[in-house]
Order: sequence, then C-alpha cells, then structure tokens
Amino acid sequence: MWFKKKPRVLVIGLDGTPLSFVKARMEEGLLPSFKKIFSRGSLVEITSTHPFVSCVAWSTYMTGKNAAKHNIFGFIDRKPGTYSIYIPNGSNMTAKTLWETLSERGKSVLVMNVPVTYPPRKVKGYLVSGFLAPKLEGATYPADLAGKLKARGYELDIDPWRARENLDNLYPDLMRVFEARTRAFLDLYKQKKWDFAQLHVMETDRLYHFMWGHMEDGHPKYAGEFMKVFKAIDEFLGTIEETVGDDVTVIIMSDHGFCNLKKEIYLNRFLEEAGYLAYKSDEAKSLGDVDPARTKVFCMDPGRFYINLKGREAEGIVTKEEYGALRDELAGSLADLKDEEGNKVIKDVLAREDIYSGPHFDVAPDLVINPVDGYDPKGAFGKKTLSGKGPIVGMHTYHNAMLYVSGRNLAEGGSVMDVPMIVYDILGERPPDDLDGRSLLTS
Repeated sequence: MWFKKKPRVLVIGLDGTPLSFVKARMEEGLLPSFKKIFSRGSLVEITSTHPFVSCVAWSTYMTGKNAAKHNIFGFIDRKPGTYSIYIPNGSNMTAKTLWETLSERGKSVLVMNVPVTYPPRKVKGYLVSGFLAPKLEGATYPADLAGKLKARGYELDIDPWRARENLDNLYPDLMRVFEARTRAFLDLYKQKKWDFAQLHVMETDRLYHFMWGHMEDGHPKYAGEFMKVFKAIDEFLGTIEETVGDDVTVIIMSDHGFCNLKKEIYLNRFLEEAGYLAYKSDEAKSLGDVDPARTKVFCMDPGRFYINLKGREAEGIVTKEEYGALRDELAGSLADLKDEEGNKVIKDVLAREDIYSGPHFDVAPDLVINPVDGYDPKGAFGKKTLSGKGPIVGMHTYHNAMLYVSGRNLAEGGSVMDVPMIVYDILGERPPDDLDGRSLLTS
C-alpha cells in the first residue's frame, strides 16, 4: 500500500539578514549553498515590524499578530502608568505562539534560540530559549535538556560587551557559539521526524551591528572575518540541505534588514530642545529622571513617542482635548527633523492606529518613526547632542528582510507577520481565527 508522506516544515531564522546582501554575495560566487537552495523555491523581500527590533519582529512572527495583541512593543518597555522601565520577555507575551498551537494539535516541534521564548513554554517536543534567558539552566523545555546541551558546549549567546571592549573578540566568540549551536540543533533534529523545527541564528545580528560598516569599507581584518562567519552559515545550510528529506519544506527568513550606521539620533535631546521634555536634574540617565510636571512627550527606543497624557500616565499633564493637536504638531516636527549637517533623518512618522489594533492598544506608543537608512533612532536620556556614534557600525532597517520557501511560489509585498500563515498552509492546518497575516503562497 502506498502512503503519502505528511508535510513537515523547517525554518531557519537568520536574524537581520538583508536580501540585497545575500543576492550580491551569491552573484559574486561566495555563497554556493545559498544559491543552490534558493534555486529550488521562491525568494522574496518582506518587511519587518514597526519598530523593527528583533524582539518585536520575532514576537510578531511567532504569534502572527501585531504588538497590541502579543504585548511586546520594544526591547525595553515602560511599566504602564509609571515612569519606570523593564525588559519584556516571554512571560509578558499574551498571545499563543505558532509552536504552542501546533503542539496542542498533536504536532511535534523543535524550537531553538528564538528571541522572546524565555521562560520556555510547554511544547510537544523541545524548546531552547533565546538570548533574553539569563542562563541555560531554566531556559529549556523539558528542563533536563539544559544539562545535555551544556555538556556539548552550548551557549545561549555571545557576550556583546567583549566586542564593545575589543572588536578582536567578536569573530572567535561568534564562531564558537554558532558552531556549538548548529551541532546541537542537528543532533536534536536527527532524533526524529519533527513536524515543525526552527533554528534561530542570532549570531548574524551581532555580526552586523559590530562589523557591517567595516565590511562595507573593506577593513583589512574585520571585512574578512565578517565573510568567514557568513561562509560558515553557507556551509551549515549545505549540511541542512543534505539532512532534510523531500517531505520537508525549508523556510529561510530574516526579521529585518541591515545597513551601515552613519549616526545615532538622540530623540529625547530633540524633545528637550523643542520644549516638549524636561528633566529633574542635569544628571538624567533614564525615564525616571524625566520631570512629568514639565514634560509633554518622551521617547523610548527606537523611536517610540509617548504623550504624557493626563489619566493615562501617572502624572500626565496633556489633556485629551490637547492630545490631537499636540500629536499632529509633533509628527510635523519629526518629519522635518535634520541632523547638524542638515541631513533629513526621518522617513515616515506613523500614528499608533496605523500600526496597532488589539487589547493592548492603550499602552502602545502614540507615534513611531521609520528613520532614513543610516540614522539610528535612540531613546537615550540626558544626551547633550542630537547625534553621536559609538562602537556599533550597523543598524536595522524596516525593509530588505528576506523570505525563502522551497518548492513553492510566493507573492511579493509580505511581512514577517505572514510567515506563520505559510506554515499552517503547508502543514494543512487551519490557522487561528485572530491572526493578522496572510499566506503568501501562490502555488
């Protein structure tokens, strides 16, 4: 008797990897595995989320919902109704993930290293949390998986501060963590025929932040190390192709693009100079140092603006009657914002209702900006200049993310929010009713 194989899906997430970069390197003959794999399916550009930070983008991907439904609005967020901040993690996520839904339907899943999956939730299979986990112990489901991974040299992430202190540390640290992670994933992947599996490569994002500008400038050492890391990723994809069966649809994706960082733009400095924000003292370092009695607007990373609205904020001073006019005024000022040399730094100013809908809409930012490439928006407090630059030489972009699906055709114009719909489609599963995305599969 002939039995049809049930479909399976493998997702490889290459954090922050721009489609244009991969295409250019393939044309140069530097990425043979990428080229071979991509010849067997459809490759399109997708967009990220607003704001385009990894924690928001991957939360949107894994839930298929916008932030007002999953409750992850930024890497750092404020406690509603206060002027204190916290780092949101999986315990703050209020929506169910793709792999939880599949597990509940009897599908076996293997998920490794996706951001905002700590603390780990119960699945039918294995889950290893991503970089927000403080340590490997307590970051896996089931719990005893941590010890097995640790014995194999697995690490949650590099220590980025080592790269800040000395960039020579970055390449060996990235290679050590990447090689241990991919070995561990392949070991687990080969244990059974998983219905759904996902590996997230965070090392690309780290690489781009610290070396993108050096790669573009052809730095005699760091440009070479940059490509060595990427060639290791290419070799890993070659191994993946040899490992998966013909019943597995391979998806390769990124959550946002990347570009060279020209300047960091300190938006709270702009607000202070424009008279929208005031501090309690000259030594301001955080949101808690803002003087609510003299502040109409404050900004959180990376370009999320909150009006100090009476009745919503703890010590709000802007009335509901003043809100609309103030927001319009601010949006106009931001659209016209230029750096010290007269360069335009903001491409789009987006209102909250253009981005968000859902039960957490009330805590969403009032405005979110989309910057001009190269001008990285920052919500740092207490800065004395509008712009600056540190050791980070690469920044995220909303556009230029990538999506590949093997053996299928994809429509253009999608976003990270659409990918779970594709997974449900391939697996023949009915998607939950409250998802915001759409399937991009055309055949």
